[in-house]
Amino acid sequence: MRAKNYFLLTPIFLLFSCNSDKLPVYGNKTVVVKTENGKQTVDSIDYVLPDFAYVDQDSNVVSSASMSNKIFVTEFFFTSCPSICPKMQAQMLRVYEKHKDNPDVQILAFTIDPVRDTVAKLKAYEKKLGIESSKWHLLTGNKDSIYNLAEKFLVSAAEDPDAPGGYVHSGSFILTDKQRRLRGYYDGTKEESVQKLLDELDVLLKEK
Repeated sequence: MRAKNYFLLTPIFLLFSCNSDKLPVYGNKTVVVKTENGKQTVDSIDYVLPDFAYVDQDSNVVSSASMSNKIFVTEFFFTSCPSICPKMQAQMLRVYEKHKDNPDVQILAFTIDPVRDTVAKLKAYEKKLGIESSKWHLLTGNKDSIYNLAEKFLVSAAEDPDAPGGYVHSGSFILTDKQRRLRGYYDGTKEESVQKLLDELDVLLKEK
């Protein structure tokens, strides 16, 4: 990827909770009009991630169903990335080390180069990082589906033959709650931003 940081390339829409003790919810709300007893009421529903299902480094299917009632931190990467990915993985290891024994927290890493990033290659990458697959899922699948999912996370991923490694992608870590709502965006290349993620993840774990 170019030296320029592609952090949060896609515009996001921030909707703050009325409770200042809670993290914001990102994404456009859906407006719902209801009619009861001849009276119309207008309500709004938070944006949530759509259903998904991909294969991890152990050939296990990881899906929205398997992430039910889990908080997860997501990144988009590729194993041959020559620029920001090594910095991102060094920072994600901080999240992993803090929460590796917490069953409520998972890490999802979607490769944007699924042709080269086979299950076997992702397994080798897992060993290189020294991580456990039950906590940190390195995920692959259909390329177009992964790119579309990145858009649903409100970040960008794309092929770019002029970029080092042939791809550009956001350096964001995305915090998602147990209802699949987007609750935070953090620059995965910067220590101070990831510290904010760690602090806000603790806030989210206490949220009811």
